[in-house]
Amino acid sequence: MIDWDVIDTVLLDMDGTLLDLHFDNHFWQEHVPVRYAERHSLPHVEARSRLTDIYRAKAGTLDWYCVDYWTRELQLDIARLKEEVAHLIAVHPDVPRFLEALRAAGKGVALVTNAHQKSLSLKMARTGLKMHFDLLITSHEVGKPKEDPAFWPALRAMVPYDPARTLLIDDSLPVLRAARQAGIAHLLAVYRPDSRQPEKDVGEFAALRHFADILPE
Repeated sequence: MIDWDVIDTVLLDMDGTLLDLHFDNHFWQEHVPVRYAERHSLPHVEARSRLTDIYRAKAGTLDWYCVDYWTRELQLDIARLKEEVAHLIAVHPDVPRFLEALRAAGKGVALVTNAHQKSLSLKMARTGLKMHFDLLITSHEVGKPKEDPAFWPALRAMVPYDPARTLLIDDSLPVLRAARQAGIAHLLAVYRPDSRQPEKDVGEFAALRHFADILPE
């Protein structure tokens, strides 16, 4: 699936790629509606309906990923609420082994995430994965979400990578398409970002089921 001889740099998404997306799906679809209903004295069904509309309006923007934005918008302490369900944060199988193999093979490895710094810090503290990366970069530092093709050239000022010799693994098809438009040659999607959901349609992209299947030798 991957010719490691032609890859120098590996860019890795976090949520849904290295980490099980179940945490995020549960948090936004189940936990936040409960706390939002309590905070605003709403029936649970109405709270979910309101939040669905609010979420939809911000999808694909930096605000969508911003803990501080949602804290203001929803009048909820989002960082604290994430701590309430942090026991659900989980690493996909064989991820540490894969990261160790990348290091042993001499590849440059960067975590490139849309997650807000507060979310990134919580998840790195919970998973212990930080030591495996040369760099951890959030789209908030770049100033654009990964879905924006302009993100990728801007990223090169922070991670000097050759697009022709770079692999991006990401569970988001809009992100993969933006990266392809920016010239990144090697792209891999993820069949099951959320371990409790069925495999997703990965469109035109090759995709992985298990990190053990793509270990560099």
